[in-house]
Amino acid sequence: MDDIVAIALFRHGMTLENKRKAYLGWTDSTLVPGQVLTKIPGVFDWIFTSDLGRCRETAKILFPKNEPEISPELREMNFGDWEGKTFDQLKKDVMYQNWLDEPFKVSPPNGESFSAFTLRVEKGWNEITKRFLENRIQTAALVTHGGVIRYLLTRYATEERKFWDWNIPYGQGYRLTWSREGLRRGERCISLQEVPSMENQNGSENNIS
Repeated sequence: MDDIVAIALFRHGMTLENKRKAYLGWTDSTLVPGQVLTKIPGVFDWIFTSDLGRCRETAKILFPKNEPEISPELREMNFGDWEGKTFDQLKKDVMYQNWLDEPFKVSPPNGESFSAFTLRVEKGWNEITKRFLENRIQTAALVTHGGVIRYLLTRYATEERKFWDWNIPYGQGYRLTWSREGLRRGERCISLQEVPSMENQNGSENNIS
């Protein structure tokens, strides 16, 4: 079984800003009090997390015995001037309306384009998987954000789905399995499994955060 490797992608727990459905990219917000995170099924050899506080705090709860490595490339998309604002606050903004119509082409003002976001995430993923393979690691977990996980699933999941078709509940994720050579070649994984990690679930909003 040494030829089979797995990487799990976990979304951070719901934050106070997520709860009020605000755009949350590079700014941060504390986790909602009272979330009960369960023990993760399985053991992971290596833990990586976004450098933002909501992911680092989630990683501490999910993996209390591990010291995660920090990867700024695993950050959410930067929403620029829209950070901390809700749909109701933005709905009359013409640029925001254009972004809703073409989110992969229009960029938030003073924020990050989708292409810049995906290039950054891909760079971080390539660095992690390179080290994963060089060190003969068997399993790893990444604690990151909804947008990052959606992008990685569109690239590497067993089935092809559009970006917004992936549902990423807070505090939960997916376990992707490859042959070691398949991961080296950048192929789609050979199996995909949902990984529950949180009881008393506080929702699975289809937003980026």
